[in-house]
Amino acid sequence: MNTTLEKIAEQIRQAESTRIPIDPVRDQLGSTDIDAAYMVQKINTEHHVKSGRKICGRKIGLTSPAVQKQLGVDQPDYGMLYADMQFKSGDVIPSSRLMQPKIEAELAFVLNNDLPDADITESQLIASIDHVLPAIEIVGSRITNWQINICDTVADNASSGVFVLGNEPVHFSEIDMRLCGMVIERESDDGMSAEPVSTGCGAACLGSPVIAATWLANKMAEYEMPLSAGDIILTGALGPMVNVKPGEKYLARINGAGSVSVKFASSPF
Repeated sequence: MNTTLEKIAEQIRQAESTRIPIDPVRDQLGSTDIDAAYMVQKINTEHHVKSGRKICGRKIGLTSPAVQKQLGVDQPDYGMLYADMQFKSGDVIPSSRLMQPKIEAELAFVLNNDLPDADITESQLIASIDHVLPAIEIVGSRITNWQINICDTVADNASSGVFVLGNEPVHFSEIDMRLCGMVIERESDDGMSAEPVSTGCGAACLGSPVIAATWLANKMAEYEMPLSAGDIILTGALGPMVNVKPGEKYLARINGAGSVSVKFASSPF
Protein backbone atom coordinates (compact mmCIF):
# COMPACT_ATOMS: atom_id res chain seq x y z
CA MET A 1 0.00 0.00 0.00
CA ASN A 2 1.20 3.51 -0.81
CA THR A 3 2.70 4.91 2.41
CA THR A 4 1.72 8.48 1.48
CA LEU A 5 -1.94 7.49 1.19
CA GLU A 6 -1.75 5.58 4.48
CA LYS A 7 -0.28 8.68 6.13
CA ILE A 8 -3.03 10.94 4.79
CA ALA A 9 -5.72 8.47 5.91
CA GLU A 10 -4.24 8.46 9.40
CA GLN A 11 -4.17 12.27 9.48
CA ILE A 12 -7.89 12.37 8.68
CA ARG A 13 -8.69 9.76 11.36
CA GLN A 14 -6.63 11.72 13.89
CA ALA A 15 -8.49 14.92 13.03
CA GLU A 16 -11.81 13.15 13.52
CA SER A 17 -10.68 11.68 16.84
CA THR A 18 -9.24 14.89 18.28
CA ARG A 19 -11.73 17.24 16.55
CA ILE A 20 -8.77 19.39 15.49
CA PRO A 21 -8.97 20.16 11.75
CA ILE A 22 -5.96 19.68 9.52
CA ASP A 23 -4.55 21.50 6.52
CA PRO A 24 -5.86 20.48 3.09
CA VAL A 25 -4.46 17.15 1.93
CA ARG A 26 -4.61 17.88 -1.81
CA ASP A 27 -0.96 18.89 -2.07
CA GLN A 28 0.08 15.51 -0.71
CA LEU A 29 -2.31 13.72 -3.07
CA GLY A 30 -1.94 15.80 -6.18
CA SER A 31 -4.64 18.43 -6.51
CA THR A 32 -6.54 16.58 -9.25
CA ASP A 33 -5.83 12.94 -8.39
CA ILE A 34 -9.37 11.88 -7.50
CA ASP A 35 -8.50 8.19 -7.73
CA ALA A 36 -5.85 8.63 -5.04
CA ALA A 37 -8.38 10.51 -2.89
CA TYR A 38 -10.81 7.60 -3.17
CA MET A 39 -7.99 5.25 -2.16
CA VAL A 40 -7.54 7.29 1.04
CA GLN A 41 -11.27 7.01 1.68
CA LYS A 42 -11.08 3.25 1.07
CA ILE A 43 -8.17 2.86 3.48
CA ASN A 44 -10.22 4.52 6.20
CA THR A 45 -13.32 2.51 5.29
CA GLU A 46 -11.38 -0.72 5.75
CA HIS A 47 -9.93 0.59 9.01
CA HIS A 48 -13.35 1.51 10.39
CA VAL A 49 -14.95 -1.80 9.39
CA LYS A 50 -12.10 -3.75 11.01
CA SER A 51 -12.64 -1.62 14.13
CA GLY A 52 -16.28 -2.70 14.31
CA ARG A 53 -18.18 0.06 12.53
CA LYS A 54 -20.99 -1.16 10.26
CA ILE A 55 -21.65 0.32 6.84
CA CYS A 56 -25.38 1.01 6.43
CA GLY A 57 -25.37 2.83 3.11
CA ARG A 58 -23.80 5.61 1.06
CA LYS A 59 -24.13 9.34 0.67
CA ILE A 60 -23.92 11.28 -2.57
CA GLY A 61 -22.25 14.68 -2.63
CA LEU A 62 -21.58 17.38 -5.20
CA THR A 63 -25.01 17.01 -6.77
CA SER A 64 -25.31 20.75 -7.40
CA PRO A 65 -23.97 21.89 -10.82
CA ALA A 66 -22.85 25.15 -9.20
CA VAL A 67 -20.76 23.33 -6.60
CA GLN A 68 -19.33 20.99 -9.26
CA LYS A 69 -18.24 24.02 -11.27
CA GLN A 70 -16.71 25.60 -8.17
CA LEU A 71 -14.60 22.48 -7.47
CA GLY A 72 -13.78 21.80 -11.11
CA VAL A 73 -15.54 18.46 -11.51
CA ASP A 74 -18.26 17.10 -13.78
CA GLN A 75 -19.72 14.36 -11.59
CA PRO A 76 -20.87 13.75 -8.01
CA ASP A 77 -18.84 12.01 -5.35
CA TYR A 78 -19.74 9.46 -2.69
CA GLY A 79 -18.95 8.56 0.90
CA MET A 80 -19.76 5.77 3.33
CA LEU A 81 -22.60 5.89 5.84
CA TYR A 82 -21.96 4.07 9.11
CA ALA A 83 -24.70 2.92 11.47
CA ASP A 84 -23.31 5.06 14.30
CA MET A 85 -23.85 8.18 12.16
CA GLN A 86 -27.64 7.72 12.11
CA PHE A 87 -30.03 9.69 14.31
CA LYS A 88 -33.83 9.85 14.50
CA SER A 89 -36.02 12.86 13.84
CA GLY A 90 -36.18 15.04 16.94
CA ASP A 91 -32.88 13.81 18.37
CA VAL A 92 -30.36 16.18 19.93
CA ILE A 93 -26.97 15.87 18.24
CA PRO A 94 -24.09 15.93 20.74
CA SER A 95 -21.36 18.43 20.00
CA SER A 96 -18.77 15.66 20.24
CA ARG A 97 -20.06 14.24 16.93
CA LEU A 98 -19.63 17.46 14.96
CA MET A 99 -16.82 19.26 13.17
CA GLN A 100 -17.54 22.56 11.42
CA PRO A 101 -21.15 21.45 10.84
CA LYS A 102 -23.49 22.56 8.10
CA ILE A 103 -26.89 21.04 7.30
CA GLU A 104 -28.76 20.23 4.13
CA ALA A 105 -32.11 18.57 3.43
CA GLU A 106 -32.47 15.63 1.06
CA LEU A 107 -34.36 12.45 0.29
CA ALA A 108 -33.18 9.10 1.62
CA PHE A 109 -33.92 5.91 -0.34
CA VAL A 110 -33.94 2.56 1.45
CA LEU A 111 -33.37 -0.41 -0.86
CA ASN A 112 -35.21 -3.72 -0.96
CA ASN A 113 -32.90 -5.44 -3.48
CA ASP A 114 -29.20 -5.99 -4.00
CA LEU A 115 -27.77 -4.01 -6.93
CA PRO A 116 -24.66 -6.01 -7.87
CA ASP A 117 -24.42 -5.18 -11.57
CA ALA A 118 -23.28 -2.13 -13.48
CA ASP A 119 -25.47 -0.53 -16.17
CA ILE A 120 -28.44 -0.24 -13.81
CA THR A 121 -31.21 1.84 -15.34
CA GLU A 122 -33.32 4.43 -13.57
CA SER A 123 -36.32 2.10 -13.84
CA GLN A 124 -34.39 -0.72 -12.17
CA LEU A 125 -33.26 1.64 -9.44
CA ILE A 126 -36.83 2.80 -8.81
CA ALA A 127 -38.03 -0.83 -8.60
CA SER A 128 -35.39 -1.47 -5.92
CA ILE A 129 -36.55 1.32 -3.57
CA ASP A 130 -38.51 -0.05 -0.63
CA HIS A 131 -39.39 3.34 0.84
CA VAL A 132 -38.36 6.98 1.01
CA LEU A 133 -37.68 9.18 4.02
CA PRO A 134 -36.98 12.88 4.46
CA ALA A 135 -33.46 13.41 5.77
CA ILE A 136 -31.20 16.07 7.19
CA GLU A 137 -27.54 15.50 6.53
CA ILE A 138 -25.12 17.26 8.86
CA VAL A 139 -21.96 17.52 6.86
CA GLY A 140 -18.63 18.23 8.47
CA SER A 141 -15.06 18.70 7.38
CA ARG A 142 -11.83 17.58 8.95
CA ILE A 143 -10.13 20.26 6.80
CA THR A 144 -9.54 23.66 8.40
CA ASN A 145 -12.23 26.24 7.55
CA TRP A 146 -13.66 24.04 4.79
CA GLN A 147 -10.71 24.94 2.53
CA ILE A 148 -11.47 22.01 0.25
CA ASN A 149 -11.16 21.01 -3.34
CA ILE A 150 -12.51 17.77 -4.83
CA CYS A 151 -9.60 15.66 -3.58
CA ASP A 152 -9.91 16.98 -0.02
CA THR A 153 -13.61 16.18 0.26
CA VAL A 154 -13.35 12.74 -1.40
CA ALA A 155 -10.50 11.70 0.88
CA ASP A 156 -12.51 12.99 3.85
CA ASN A 157 -15.39 10.58 3.14
CA ALA A 158 -17.23 13.21 1.11
CA SER A 159 -17.19 15.59 4.10
CA SER A 160 -19.59 13.37 6.01
CA GLY A 161 -20.75 13.97 9.55
CA VAL A 162 -24.00 12.45 10.78
CA PHE A 163 -27.52 12.20 9.37
CA VAL A 164 -31.10 12.30 10.65
CA LEU A 165 -33.97 10.33 9.13
CA GLY A 166 -37.69 11.01 9.35
CA ASN A 167 -39.92 8.58 11.22
CA GLU A 168 -42.67 7.97 8.64
CA PRO A 169 -41.64 6.18 5.43
CA VAL A 170 -43.52 6.90 2.23
CA HIS A 171 -43.76 5.09 -1.10
CA PHE A 172 -41.73 6.37 -4.01
CA SER A 173 -44.90 7.11 -6.01
CA GLU A 174 -46.06 9.68 -3.44
CA ILE A 175 -43.26 12.10 -4.33
CA ASP A 176 -42.60 14.09 -7.49
CA MET A 177 -38.85 13.52 -7.57
CA ARG A 178 -38.13 16.51 -9.80
CA LEU A 179 -40.61 19.09 -8.56
CA CYS A 180 -40.89 18.29 -4.84
CA GLY A 181 -40.30 21.48 -2.90
CA MET A 182 -38.04 21.67 0.14
CA VAL A 183 -37.68 24.21 2.93
CA ILE A 184 -35.48 24.21 6.03
CA GLU A 185 -36.75 26.34 8.92
CA ARG A 186 -34.78 27.49 11.95
CA GLU A 187 -36.79 27.77 15.14
CA SER A 188 -36.61 31.03 17.08
CA ASP A 189 -34.96 31.10 20.49
CA ASP A 190 -38.34 31.25 22.23
CA GLY A 191 -39.69 28.36 20.13
CA MET A 192 -42.69 30.43 19.05
CA SER A 193 -41.78 31.01 15.40
CA ALA A 194 -39.51 29.81 12.61
CA GLU A 195 -37.74 31.38 9.64
CA PRO A 196 -36.88 29.74 6.31
CA VAL A 197 -33.11 29.41 5.85
CA SER A 198 -32.89 27.19 2.75
CA THR A 199 -35.26 26.31 -0.08
CA GLY A 200 -35.00 24.09 -3.12
CA CYS A 201 -36.52 21.18 -4.99
CA GLY A 202 -35.73 17.76 -6.41
CA ALA A 203 -34.43 19.17 -9.69
CA ALA A 204 -31.55 20.79 -7.77
CA CYS A 205 -30.13 17.29 -7.17
CA LEU A 206 -28.64 16.45 -10.60
CA GLY A 207 -32.09 16.98 -12.10
CA SER A 208 -33.67 14.36 -9.81
CA PRO A 209 -32.61 12.27 -6.79
CA VAL A 210 -33.26 9.21 -8.97
CA ILE A 211 -30.54 10.31 -11.39
CA ALA A 212 -28.13 10.75 -8.49
CA ALA A 213 -28.99 7.36 -6.96
CA THR A 214 -28.64 5.58 -10.31
CA TRP A 215 -25.20 7.11 -10.76
CA LEU A 216 -24.24 5.85 -7.31
CA ALA A 217 -25.54 2.32 -7.88
CA ASN A 218 -23.51 1.99 -11.07
CA LYS A 219 -20.39 3.51 -9.52
CA MET A 220 -20.56 1.15 -6.54
CA ALA A 221 -20.96 -1.88 -8.82
CA GLU A 222 -18.04 -0.66 -10.94
CA TYR A 223 -15.84 -0.36 -7.84
CA GLU A 224 -16.94 -3.78 -6.54
CA MET A 225 -18.67 -2.27 -3.50
CA PRO A 226 -22.27 -2.82 -4.66
CA LEU A 227 -25.34 -1.57 -2.86
CA SER A 228 -27.37 -4.16 -0.95
CA ALA A 229 -30.92 -4.63 0.29
CA GLY A 230 -31.44 -2.51 3.38
CA ASP A 231 -28.85 0.09 2.41
CA ILE A 232 -29.68 3.77 2.88
CA ILE A 233 -28.86 6.21 0.10
CA LEU A 234 -28.65 9.89 0.97
CA THR A 235 -29.30 11.21 -2.52
CA GLY A 236 -27.93 14.74 -2.24
CA ALA A 237 -28.94 18.23 -1.22
CA LEU A 238 -32.17 19.77 -2.52
CA GLY A 239 -30.99 23.29 -1.68
CA PRO A 240 -28.12 25.30 -0.21
CA MET A 241 -26.26 24.20 2.91
CA VAL A 242 -26.88 26.13 6.13
CA ASN A 243 -24.34 26.99 8.82
CA VAL A 244 -25.51 25.95 12.29
CA LYS A 245 -24.75 27.00 15.85
CA PRO A 246 -24.99 25.23 19.23
CA GLY A 247 -28.50 25.08 20.68
CA GLU A 248 -30.32 25.66 17.39
CA LYS A 249 -33.27 23.58 16.16
CA TYR A 250 -34.21 22.96 12.54
CA LEU A 251 -37.17 21.46 10.70
CA ALA A 252 -36.98 20.32 7.06
CA ARG A 253 -40.13 19.77 5.01
CA ILE A 254 -40.18 18.04 1.62
CA ASN A 255 -43.40 17.90 -0.39
CA GLY A 256 -44.74 14.37 -0.45
CA ALA A 257 -42.11 13.04 1.94
CA GLY A 258 -43.07 14.78 5.18
CA SER A 259 -40.73 16.43 7.65
CA VAL A 260 -37.69 15.73 9.79
CA SER A 261 -36.23 17.77 12.65
CA VAL A 262 -33.01 18.03 14.57
CA LYS A 263 -31.63 20.00 17.50
CA PHE A 264 -28.01 20.70 18.34
CA ALA A 265 -26.65 20.45 21.86
CA SER A 266 -25.95 23.79 23.49
CA SER A 267 -22.30 23.04 24.26
CA PRO A 268 -19.69 24.43 21.81
CA PHE A 269 -18.91 22.40 18.70
